[in-house]
Amino acid sequence: MTSAIVLPLRTGRGSEAAWTARVRTALRPEFAADRIVVGVNDPAYSAGPCLVEGCQRLARGHGMCAGHHHRWAKAGRPDVDEFVASTDPGWARQRPNRACRVEACGYGVARKGLCQLHAQGWERSGRPDFEQWLAAGPPPIKAPVAEACHVPGCLLWPQAAGPFCHAHHSTWRANGRPDPVVFAREFAALRVPSDQVIVLARLPEPLRWELAYVIQCRHDERASRTPPEVVGRLVSFLLEADVPSLRDGDERSWRKAFTASGRRDSNGRGLLVYAHQRVADLAAGSGWVAEYPREVWQLRRLGYPGNLTLDFTRIAQPWLREATKRWTRQRLATGVGLEAVRRGLTAVTRLAGYLQQARIDAPQALTRVVLEGYLADLSTGVPTAHRRQVHIGQLRGFLEAVRQRGWAPLHPTAALFTDDNPPRPQRGPRAVAEHVMAQLEAPTAIAAWSDPAGAVITLILIRCGLRVGDATRLSYDCLVTDPKGAPYLRYVNHKMNREALVPLDEELHTLIRAQQARLTAEATAPPVLFPRPTKNPDRAIPLSTSTYRAALYRWLESLDVRDEHAHRVHLTPHQWRHTLGTRLINRDVPQEVVRRILDHDSSQMTAHYARLHDDTVRRHWDAARKVDITGAAIPSEPGSPLADAAWTGHRLAAATQALPNGHCALPIHKACPHANACLTCPMFLTTATHLPAHREHRAQVIELITRAEAQGRTRVAQMNQDVLSNLESIITALEHPEENDES
Repeated sequence: MTSAIVLPLRTGRGSEAAWTARVRTALRPEFAADRIVVGVNDPAYSAGPCLVEGCQRLARGHGMCAGHHHRWAKAGRPDVDEFVASTDPGWARQRPNRACRVEACGYGVARKGLCQLHAQGWERSGRPDFEQWLAAGPPPIKAPVAEACHVPGCLLWPQAAGPFCHAHHSTWRANGRPDPVVFAREFAALRVPSDQVIVLARLPEPLRWELAYVIQCRHDERASRTPPEVVGRLVSFLLEADVPSLRDGDERSWRKAFTASGRRDSNGRGLLVYAHQRVADLAAGSGWVAEYPREVWQLRRLGYPGNLTLDFTRIAQPWLREATKRWTRQRLATGVGLEAVRRGLTAVTRLAGYLQQARIDAPQALTRVVLEGYLADLSTGVPTAHRRQVHIGQLRGFLEAVRQRGWAPLHPTAALFTDDNPPRPQRGPRAVAEHVMAQLEAPTAIAAWSDPAGAVITLILIRCGLRVGDATRLSYDCLVTDPKGAPYLRYVNHKMNREALVPLDEELHTLIRAQQARLTAEATAPPVLFPRPTKNPDRAIPLSTSTYRAALYRWLESLDVRDEHAHRVHLTPHQWRHTLGTRLINRDVPQEVVRRILDHDSSQMTAHYARLHDDTVRRHWDAARKVDITGAAIPSEPGSPLADAAWTGHRLAAATQALPNGHCALPIHKACPHANACLTCPMFLTTATHLPAHREHRAQVIELITRAEAQGRTRVAQMNQDVLSNLESIITALEHPEENDES
């Protein structure tokens, strides 16, 4: 055994008797017992009963209890399904003991498949060939007086004059030869296996009751499975550690102590850390009354999932720390997102560091001059304009809240303004290229998902534009229909803290229905559509975004998706939201409709996609080869000073003077002297996009000239000959640009 492990003691221990009484008050009777029996169907402790029908023991390896798993391994590890269907469901002590191989002998086996008397007879015969000796018929042996062993259900003859058969006699003797009647009754009774019992009696008080309270918490939370053997290993560690309470030390010291003990047991270490957290929470209390005075808030004590904290210790100024705590509590209480709250704390913490260096201690000393110096420091310390905008925005909100609510007597000039923000650079397009999307949306690609739930999440992100966190946290009953039967996806926009709806196509509606059916195939419907696959007994915890992202990147790697440069594609789930917005704008869907589909809080973000669409069309226009009515190429200088103005003029002309086969280059303020004779107009421009219209027009002009000549209408033929000549020049120039350039 290792030496005792030393942990830093908790200061202000108080009365151990009072603490023990407090823990015991928090315990329910079933968890305060000497032996905590685990139910085989309790998902907090068990993976379910053994696969062997009729066996009610806890499943362990390969879905079988320890006894049947040992029997399966001893049989050479045959097919599991065949084994569980054919093996005896009885436990080892329920199965009949083997009888002597000599016919008509009712004694139990002692050695070599024979009872003790027949084994002695075979040995006295000089140990002949065993099978031949059996076939020859060994001499019979006198039966005992009693007809059967006293253990109920055992039909073998008792050993000598004793009450039990050979095997049961050995067990009775190994147990100290208790009263035969009591032994026989207890042996036949079904006992709870040791791997279904948690025994804490060896632990000293209050440690014993603390760990019982931890087991009760695990049972109530039902967020992870705690097999009894893991608790047993933790009990062994605590006995070696020789500590009186889990309150002693901190999380780091407990981890260090567990590692120093030489154990390589991640489950045991995780349970130990969890135990320390729950006992510390019980000692510290929960709710705002207990947590607010502390300098580090444990958010789990305020009802938030996980083990996140808010640390105020790096704010050295007492007045600023108190104002920050009040601001943070007010934001959490009004439903501000936790990520925004953490950003605000980060912004104030950085300001506190600057004020400490500048020796600004009092709130009255925080003036506009000081803030301007801080803004200059921020511009060099935080190079990214977007991050500075977030930082300044959080500080502006903090200073306004402090002044409005009187949390500190700030100087009248202590304020930040909108124009203190650096200009945000225009972001480039983040939409995924369409030829990449074609690879990702191919049926074979979607079918490559190993988990159908991952495929459904991916299609929801692509077609509905949800953020990945909103998609993974969809509720089970997320489908709704309108009076006309059209399906919609109902979800919670966690960024805006509101419920939203987005229309669904029939295919995705069917896939979501199939996901619901998979969840209810063997159990009742869970509260979420995509439950976490492990450590989730009630399937109430949704799939984490990190788990989905990891599966997504494995899927992308298996597809080997390449971009136009043959480089492997790297993308994030949020890019599909940008892709949907860009696609909708490109299809001339009104911006307000796109805003509602993406559930943007304002039209400013939606306008970003419209700007990207305009930029895309502009790039295509600049890159296109443009020719006039004679087929001569029109020079284009995208980088020239007049490029933006020319593009604006083109968009205005296209909106007011649209042509079916080209574009008019006449300034918008001038009148057209050519009426509809665009193909004889020197202001006419066209590109290869309109080649099909030009070819069709040429065929019509040729037919018209041929008919006019046949009818003797020479003037009509001559008028259209110029149009035909121009068409020939245009088509030749657009079809063979190299020849035209060389000439």
